[in-house]
Amino acid sequence: MADGYYTSKKSDDVCEDVCGQASPGAPTMARVVCLLRGLDIKAIFFLFVIVPTCMVGIYVHGQKITYFFRPLWQSPPKPFVHLTHYYHENVSMESLCNLHGWGIREYPRRVFDAVLFSNEVDMLKIRWQELYPFITQFVLLESNSTFTGLHKPYFFANNREQFGFVEPRLTYGAYGGRFKRGENPFIEEAYQRVALDQLLGIAGIEDDDLLIMSDVDEIPSRHTIDLLRWCDEIPPVLHLQLKNYLYSFEFQIDHVSWRASVHTYQRKKTRFAHFRQSNYLFSDSGWHCSFCFPHISDFIFKMKAYSHNDRVRFSHFLDPKRIQDIICRGADLYDMLPEEFTFKDIIGGMGPIPHSYSAVHLPSYLLNNADTYSYLLPGNCQRLGG
Repeated sequence: MADGYYTSKKSDDVCEDVCGQASPGAPTMARVVCLLRGLDIKAIFFLFVIVPTCMVGIYVHGQKITYFFRPLWQSPPKPFVHLTHYYHENVSMESLCNLHGWGIREYPRRVFDAVLFSNEVDMLKIRWQELYPFITQFVLLESNSTFTGLHKPYFFANNREQFGFVEPRLTYGAYGGRFKRGENPFIEEAYQRVALDQLLGIAGIEDDDLLIMSDVDEIPSRHTIDLLRWCDEIPPVLHLQLKNYLYSFEFQIDHVSWRASVHTYQRKKTRFAHFRQSNYLFSDSGWHCSFCFPHISDFIFKMKAYSHNDRVRFSHFLDPKRIQDIICRGADLYDMLPEEFTFKDIIGGMGPIPHSYSAVHLPSYLLNNADTYSYLLPGNCQRLGG
C-alpha cells in the first residue's frame, strides 16, 4: 500500500513530501529539484544572471557609476571671479596695468618660483626657460620618496647639469622620505609642502615678493608673470587659468585648470598649497600639460607614485602597449569619466580628447627646440619604450 500510495500521488505532492523531510537520508537532488520548482523562472534568472552581472559591473565600472551620478550628491564649487587678461607685445606695461584697473610700480617686485619635483625633467626645463627672465630665485625641493612611500632617485640632482643656466639663482633642497607604505599619500605630500615653506625662508623670500605656487607641469606664461610683478594693487592671491593639456600639446582638454596661483608673500601667513585659496581667476595665463613624458616608463612611475595612485584599479592599466595606445587616442589612462558636476558636462566630456593641430602661443623654448621635444607637439604621439 505504501508504494502504491506514493505512486499514485501527484508529482507536486511528492516534492512536498521529499522537501519536507528532515532526515539526513533525504535525496539531495530531489531537494534541489523541489526548491527550483518552487521558484519562478524570472527569480532564478535574476539570482543567477542579473545579480552576478551587476556585481561584476560594479566592481569593474564602479568609478564610472559614482562619477556619472555625481550631480545628484555633490554641488559644483562656488564660481571664480574671472579677471580679464589683456596682453599684446606692442602695448606698454603702464597701459596694460591700467587696462586691468591696476597702477604701475616704480620698480618690479621680486619673484620666487617654488616647486615640488618628482621626475618631470623636460617639463621643468621648459618651465624655467619660460620664466627665467623674470624670476629672482628658483626654489626646488625633491624627495627620495614618492607620495605613496616608494623609493625613488633624486632625479633633479642626477640631471642637475642640464640646469646650469639657473644655478646662480637656485635654492635646492633634498628631502628624506618617511617611507610609510599604506598611509594616505596626501599626508606625505603635506610634509613635503611644509619643507618647501622652510626652503623658501632659506631662499630669502620677504613680504611683498611674488610667489608662484604650482606643480612643475603648470607653467605660467612669462608675460603673465612680468605683468604681475610690475602692476600695483593686484589681488594678494590670484589663481591662474591655464590651458589644460593631456600627454602633449596635441590634446587640449579645456581652459579650466585653476590650481596654479600667484601670491603676494606675507610672512607667517603664506603657506605653500595646491588647493583653492582665492575667488579670483586670471584668465589665459599659461599651460598645464599633465602626463607629458617622453618615456612609457615615466607614465608607469607616475601612475604608481602620485597621490591618486588608487586609480590604478587593475594591473593591466600599467601595460606599456595599453598606455601607448591610450596616448595616441587621447583617452583616459584610468578609464575614468570626467570629474564634472552636471550631466551635460559629464556627457560632453566622455570619450577621447579631439586632436588639435595648433602649436600657436606655446612656450617659446619648446618651439625653439622642437627636435628635442617633438613628442610634445601635434602628430608625435609615439613614446620611447612603447
